[in-house]
Amino acid sequence: MFSIFKKEIRSFLSSLIAIIVIVVFLVANSLFLWVFKDTNILDAGYANLDPLFYLAPLIFIFLISAITMRSFSEEKKTGTFEILTTKPISDTAIVLGKYFASLVIALFAILPTFIYYYTINTLALPEGNVDSGAIWGSYLGLILLSAAYIAIGIFSSIITDNQIISFIISMFLCFFFYTAFDYMGAFEFLKGTNFFIQWMGISYHYRSLSKGLIDTRDIVYFLSLIVLFIWLTKIIFSSRKW
Repeated sequence: MFSIFKKEIRSFLSSLIAIIVIVVFLVANSLFLWVFKDTNILDAGYANLDPLFYLAPLIFIFLISAITMRSFSEEKKTGTFEILTTKPISDTAIVLGKYFASLVIALFAILPTFIYYYTINTLALPEGNVDSGAIWGSYLGLILLSAAYIAIGIFSSIITDNQIISFIISMFLCFFFYTAFDYMGAFEFLKGTNFFIQWMGISYHYRSLSKGLIDTRDIVYFLSLIVLFIWLTKIIFSSRKW
């Protein structure tokens, strides 16, 4: 698994894709947090990072899809997929190696945003007067959300040899799991099952963690979603032997 992990990291760092999407993510968040009027923290007068954690899950749909779209699609297109399958490594190790490499790249994108926390913590009156529990809970939610998006992304990549199609499928599935259940839960004819339907969506558990109260049910949900899509990816990857 570690050899696949290193190969993927080197591949990311040798291309402009990862760098470009990370820069776009950071620039977009910086503009919304510090420049644009309606979401500007300085104009709002409150020392919190709510705009970041509200926008990041939507921006990450693009970011993660761009990172993962080449995971297996490029291997198929360039013909190295067959070489990959002949390596003395288990299918699970190959899938996990690619998964964790993408996760590390996503964490690299999140890491610079810690400067936002330092900034508002310094600017707050009095200094340090921020809800750190909610902020760290939101960061945990963002990391788990990224991990879930990546699992969806590599699944999207294994089902096609076209990176663009993989990108589109990944964006659709991530957007669906993040928003669709909230909308479906609001339907009047589904009254009585609204809570259960909304509970199935990512946004419900992400918002729960953002309150600063770490509930194991939310963590179990994210881990279950991650395991599900990694398992589906492994099943499709192993189907070449059938």
